[in-house]
Amino acid sequence: MQTTHDILAIVGRPNVGKSTLFNRIVRRRIAIVHEEPGVTRDRVSAVATWDGKSFEVIDTGGIGFMDDEKSGDILASAARHQAEIAIEMATAIIMVADVTEGVVPLDQEIARKLRSSGKPVFLAVNKVDNAGRARNEAEFAELGFDKTFSIAAVHGTGVEALVDAATEAFSANVTPESARTPRIAIVGRPNVGKSSLINAILKDERTIVSDIPGTTRDSVDVPFTVKGKPYLLVDTAGLRHRRKIKSSVDQFGLMRAERSIRECDVAVLVLDAVAGVTNQDKKIAGQIADAARGCVVLVNKWDLAAEEEEKDHRLESQGKRRKTTFREKYLEALRKELFFLDWAPVLFGSAKTGQNLNQLFDQITVIEQEMTRHVDTPQLNKLFMQALDAYPPPHVGGKRFKVYYAFQKPTQPPTFRLFVNNVGALTPHYKRFLIDKIRAAYAFTGCPIRLECRERERREFVRSAPPTKRVSERSTRRPEQKKTHYPTQRPAQGNPKRSTQRHAQSNRRRR
Repeated sequence: MQTTHDILAIVGRPNVGKSTLFNRIVRRRIAIVHEEPGVTRDRVSAVATWDGKSFEVIDTGGIGFMDDEKSGDILASAARHQAEIAIEMATAIIMVADVTEGVVPLDQEIARKLRSSGKPVFLAVNKVDNAGRARNEAEFAELGFDKTFSIAAVHGTGVEALVDAATEAFSANVTPESARTPRIAIVGRPNVGKSSLINAILKDERTIVSDIPGTTRDSVDVPFTVKGKPYLLVDTAGLRHRRKIKSSVDQFGLMRAERSIRECDVAVLVLDAVAGVTNQDKKIAGQIADAARGCVVLVNKWDLAAEEEEKDHRLESQGKRRKTTFREKYLEALRKELFFLDWAPVLFGSAKTGQNLNQLFDQITVIEQEMTRHVDTPQLNKLFMQALDAYPPPHVGGKRFKVYYAFQKPTQPPTFRLFVNNVGALTPHYKRFLIDKIRAAYAFTGCPIRLECRERERREFVRSAPPTKRVSERSTRRPEQKKTHYPTQRPAQGNPKRSTQRHAQSNRRRR
């Protein structure tokens, strides 16, 4: 990520091609593009580099109603509010219009609002992809902008000249940061409070919050700094069951959310304290485990459990204490449901009241440190030898699992390479036992641990030339030469009479 000060905002009414232009400028498919109006709701931002200049590009939701109108659609009103915030933040603004529909009253209303902002505005007449449409460009002169550009964002026609003009006054003295910015993905089911959590962390209405499930559609990247260290928060769409997806827009949002899990450094799994752990929560947790990402489990809406917590505090003040408190019971039930994610720390907080949210980045910092922990090879081999001796592995196919040598690879998450006698002899139960032994010795809090087993390769010896025999007189003797037997050295001969008697005895026994 790069440090930027200039912001280029893209605004306009719904379904004129703002998200397509946004993806074209940042050269990545970030914003969801669809024919359905109102797909983009939140402010989607990304850093772009153009002609040696680095700046932030913001894609906004469509402004779908006039100033003097009252919209009954809560989401449309929230999207308009987000667009107005982007206009205030922007250094330069690109207004997008649709040549196929001509100038409509809403275009005139948006143009008036942009002129009153005092920011440089560049009008982009989109979808001009043939000569017939190019002739209709003159109609947009009535909007009152000095510079009008004909573009076709889908094909990239005219986009270069537009961006060159819009970024002409931007500063070019931007230096890239050496370290990669950690990505923190906020994931969970719909309506568990992910967007509220983002806003509570930022202390700003950065994302749209409503009681309607599925409000967030795009994966929204939000830069954030904690104690001088930059992070990138990613607000994702709620991950719902695939059979409940009714439109292609929801499908795109699901795909982006799943990709955010695979690409993040740490995933914050948000649970609803009232609903508890559901089957969908287990599936999302399984995706985090399969992607081998660092994880923190945040039980949101814990302020609703204040009454039960107050009972425990009241008993403690009276010198009494339950065997297990309400929080301990809840944590035990949660660990039982998410047993495959038992290495992830659990926080109880509230996005509404801000309870314990300051501990979230403390845990993330711990996970980042644990990700880079390295175990010395001698200590690691000693650990495995002790584990194998204390609890021998079972026989599988007549063979018992053996570890000859092990070391830690310089990758993230922590990965250990084991040279073994037989990969198939390692059962899932014993693999988990070995991972638990590693955690007991070295923690690796919030980090998944991988074991890569490789069978010991057979050594292939290169055949060398046979050794040279020592030459002797016997080996140089010619084949036709035979040893002469002199009369005094007659070969020993057997007694023919005894041999005949032996054959006779053996014949009698056979009869």
